Amino acid sequence: MLKLFRVEEPEDGDMSFWEHLDQLRPRLLRVALAFVVFMVVAFACGDELMVLITAPRAEWFPTNKLFAWLAEESGKEFLKINSAPLTLINTAMAGQFNLHIRLAFSTALLLIIPYSVWELWGFIRPALTKQEQHKSRFFAIEVSLWFVLGALFGYFALAPLSVNFLASYSMGDQLTNMIDISSYMSLVLNMVFACGVIFLLPILSRILAKMGLLTADFMRKYRRHAIVVLAVLSAFITPPDAMSMMLVLLPLYGLYELSIWIVVRAEAAYNRENN
Repeated sequence: MLKLFRVEEPEDGDMSFWEHLDQLRPRLLRVALAFVVFMVVAFACGDELMVLITAPRAEWFPTNKLFAWLAEESGKEFLKINSAPLTLINTAMAGQFNLHIRLAFSTALLLIIPYSVWELWGFIRPALTKQEQHKSRFFAIEVSLWFVLGALFGYFALAPLSVNFLASYSMGDQLTNMIDISSYMSLVLNMVFACGVIFLLPILSRILAKMGLLTADFMRKYRRHAIVVLAVLSAFITPPDAMSMMLVLLPLYGLYELSIWIVVRAEAAYNRENN
């Protein structure tokens, strides 16, 4: 049984397709097992996770307190967010149970991403030279940190602004918002996962640069086009208000400029190695 989870280091660098599958299988099994463990633990901690998922609408949430302080200091009440009470409801018989399962699944998926990246790097490592292995030894940690940073940005910055805008939006007194908990949770989780993936832009840029598919000159030439694309992306993943859009657009543009700097360094390193 333990052999299923054990990876045997290949003696020969030339392996057939089926031998590659043999190397991949135990890693996939370990990822699947870790996912099940994370999901069981998350299910057992359902109450605590529910507090976390509903926190962006609470007045004590750090982002909401920050905007409340800004409103008080500037005298502009419109800066206050999530100050009005918001009641979340369940409209299905098995709604809360399904919500519990879904929340545990999403939490496990969020936690398994760093470990999956580590296993992926372990799978491709034997195909790398010693020098490449040394340069990429922190790859899994770097990807995980960028993803976590993006997820935290989505949770602490984007989620409370999105909840505030959508929960307070009204087309008239004829309609009353009764927010279903499933809809609310989808909004928060989508923000967290979307920002986590978007923050991987610098890593992706470096990989493409090392493959010769992306250059710093190309990114500088099409900087204006990139800003338009980032603005459309920001509008797509945020509520249609200027504050939320700018809150996403500015970090995305910062990531784009950082990616240019990373690509410049990747190109310089490539030139040094080939000269």
